[in-house]
Amino acid sequence: IINVTTNSTHKYFYGGFIMKKTDYKEIKLEKGTIFEYSFGEVKLLVYRTNDFIDDEAIMLVKNNKTVVIESPCFNDNIAELEQFIKDTGTQVEGVVLAYHMGGGTFLPNVKKYATKKANTYGTVGGGKALVENFTKAFGNIFDSSIHSVTNIIPGETLKIADTELSIVETADAFDIVFPEINVIYTHMLGHDCHSIIGGAAHADAMIAELEGYINKNYDLILTSHYDPEDTNDVKTKIDYVKNIKSIANKSANAEEFKEKVKSEYPNYSGLNYLDITAGAFFPV
Repeated sequence: IINVTTNSTHKYFYGGFIMKKTDYKEIKLEKGTIFEYSFGEVKLLVYRTNDFIDDEAIMLVKNNKTVVIESPCFNDNIAELEQFIKDTGTQVEGVVLAYHMGGGTFLPNVKKYATKKANTYGTVGGGKALVENFTKAFGNIFDSSIHSVTNIIPGETLKIADTELSIVETADAFDIVFPEINVIYTHMLGHDCHSIIGGAAHADAMIAELEGYINKNYDLILTSHYDPEDTNDVKTKIDYVKNIKSIANKSANAEEFKEKVKSEYPNYSGLNYLDITAGAFFPV
């Protein structure tokens, strides 16, 4: 550990917490960074890998027991996170794998949980294809092995490490709600970067889903490719998705669409995602 910084201002409200996304203790490791949030007896740790694909892994700790959400997939991150967990002295009771099945050497002796749909996505579907592409791009620094799921999640809830998880099925896999701390995990959000939007119908579905986050007033929205966000970030993303639809309606082709979007969002990252979105709105 290189440095620890505290930035905590959270307050109690009607017996619970109002948690801001900035209410964390920052723990800088050699490569990655841990953002630690305290919800009373529950501790939330978000591991920013600082790898080439901006991965994040999540840990919930309660009663000295840990459940890990998603797996890092670069070898140096796997070693670093395993050592961090070992140093904390907590007992890892399971790894829940939704969208990221790569990095199969991570915590090899721990139970691995997924839904049937997520297991298919990660082992033979689109998730497996992404792992193959990353392996070609990054070579030996990337752990191309696929996790072997030991426990299929049978229903809409899972209790592990004394923590209840609500499983929300999605098109590819599943999101996770942590009711005890009013937090949700989904694959992607990113309020200031491009996202894959698969056409007008997908945009409408995204907007409805994001509006649901606002209605439920989650304190934090966790993703596997961005630091913790909040409902203000969700509102920003809704405006973005609506604008993408509008720009597409006013564009004659994919190139015109992309140029207009780049002009309106000049500082947004994820231009490869914008290319995919353009292809969805303007198929060849």
